[in-house]
Amino acid sequence: MDPTEAFEAERPRLTRLATRVLGDPAEAEDVVQQAWLRLHSAGSDIASLPAWLTTVTGRLCLDRLRVRTPVPIEDVEATEHAADPADDVAVADSVGVALNVVLERLAPRERVAFVLHDSFGFDFSAIAAVLDTTPAAARKLASRARAKVRQPAAEDQLTDWEVVDAFMAAAREGDFERLIALLAPDVAVTADIAAVAAGTPQRIDGRRDVAQFFNGSAHAALAVSYRDRPGYAWFHRGEAKVLFDFSLADGRVTAITFRAEPEALQQITRRSTNERSAQGHSTQRRTP
Repeated sequence: MDPTEAFEAERPRLTRLATRVLGDPAEAEDVVQQAWLRLHSAGSDIASLPAWLTTVTGRLCLDRLRVRTPVPIEDVEATEHAADPADDVAVADSVGVALNVVLERLAPRERVAFVLHDSFGFDFSAIAAVLDTTPAAARKLASRARAKVRQPAAEDQLTDWEVVDAFMAAAREGDFERLIALLAPDVAVTADIAAVAAGTPQRIDGRRDVAQFFNGSAHAALAVSYRDRPGYAWFHRGEAKVLFDFSLADGRVTAITFRAEPEALQQITRRSTNERSAQGHSTQRRTP
């Protein structure tokens, strides 16, 4: 097969892998393009193209993560343990809605080992090739990462701010399953009179219907604070027109109220999705 055709056949898989590791689709596309450039200059002595591309893509992702986290990473002892939690391959999405938040707090090599093993089912020999280590050390990295994901420390609990930002990111990206995971079963969307007049639905009930409404939408919504709570608002020509007011409990969205009354809109302030207020770090659950 022509090298270009062979690469294009692998591109979707590599993009999924890089996106899962990095958490950024645009950055993942960039990494995959870098892998293509390396293949273009590698010559024809590649025994297994899929394995070679996986290794190169994984190492490029690792380099990106290390730039984000420029701190020394503790070496892992290459020891085996009975009942290693990394022995059971499980799709990473099943570990809970806090996954992406916890992934950001893993060391780069832990993150790569965990994603390659739990999301993609790579064996530890393949992961060791990516990480330039031994299979035993790769196993330990995946095991340690999985323990952090399964039993996060108190400071790793998902805050209201992170839930809201994760929900809106899933809405924009059209990630329906993630939207479902972030919504309480009895979630409801309501709206004040002004918001209904502006074109919002008056009411939507149930997790699936709410997820379908937001799936692939909200591209024009920007992060805001409303009464010291996280929210989003639809802006037009720099002016907030409709506030998305969230209520949360136990790490899930329990209600969203569309507000367009002037009194509500006057109380919002723009924020960055990277900002975390004191309230955001305390995991308080407050309702309007």
